[in-house]
Amino acid sequence: MKISIIGTGIYSIALALNINSQYKITMWTENQELVNNYLENHNLEPITNAKIPNNIKVTNDLKKALKDTELIIIGTSAKYVREVCLNLKAYYNPLIPICIASKGIENSTYSFLSDIIKTVLKAKHIAVISGPTFAIDLINKEPCSLSISSTSKKALKYISNALKSPNLKIRPNKDLHGTEICGSIKNVIAIASGILDGLGYNESTRAFLITESLHDIKELLGKLDCNPKTILSYAGIGDLILTANSPKSRNYSFGVLLGKKASIDQINNYLTKNTTEGYYTLLSLKALIKNKKIKIPIINIIYDIAVNNKEPEILVNFLINKQ
Repeated sequence: MKISIIGTGIYSIALALNINSQYKITMWTENQELVNNYLENHNLEPITNAKIPNNIKVTNDLKKALKDTELIIIGTSAKYVREVCLNLKAYYNPLIPICIASKGIENSTYSFLSDIIKTVLKAKHIAVISGPTFAIDLINKEPCSLSISSTSKKALKYISNALKSPNLKIRPNKDLHGTEICGSIKNVIAIASGILDGLGYNESTRAFLITESLHDIKELLGKLDCNPKTILSYAGIGDLILTANSPKSRNYSFGVLLGKKASIDQINNYLTKNTTEGYYTLLSLKALIKNKKIKIPIINIIYDIAVNNKEPEILVNFLINKQ
């Protein structure tokens, strides 16, 4: 089987390195420097110096990347998914399964990434993977877990077989949108957790935040016609615990800056240099819950701190006084 991975970010690379070596993999990137490093040094520096094995090829030719493919994994930043789909359209067969590894909700339309792919590419077999897996831990072959969500048996079979390994446990479910919500909102909660760290609070306060957030996410899932039990999956509580507790998370680190009351220039510089999906998703979630007339106050609090430059202490006051 040939697998195409769209995007060469660190998580895409980690997934590629975890796919069984019997599969042929072609990764696509717009970055010519990465292609050159692959050809000359068999790595993708400056993203990572991990050696790229012979079953993985890297190209900036999209047509070549998709030629004879049987499975496509989308791993670009969420804000580029629609643009990527429009570029894929000329070479894509709607019967080829697509696996979404990106996390987020589109800003301008509040669309789930699966809906963008379904609308633009008319894809028949769409799945989402999400769970408590930092890229570096996948690369180091540490025991990890993922949720795979799809209503397509073909998509579940292809993706499960590709990612099957002794160090990666996979659990399927059918709650596509619910899995996407969990994978997206955990990045926003990670910002809030980082804010608490930046303010000088420790693990107990972060556990307080995570517990309250679990209730809010469960309520949001129900109001968006998803399965509230998805919060108990690897994509839900598993990823939330991981991302909201670790400085490895760029969203958490961004929150630390907010909590320490970094200057506007420092904050903008961080957002420019780091892919901070939680910030992008925060803008989408704020608009989505307003559009759907859903009350999730913690999203408004995080938005006020991250976007409206309100004092970060309002997060602690909210937690203490929340009914």
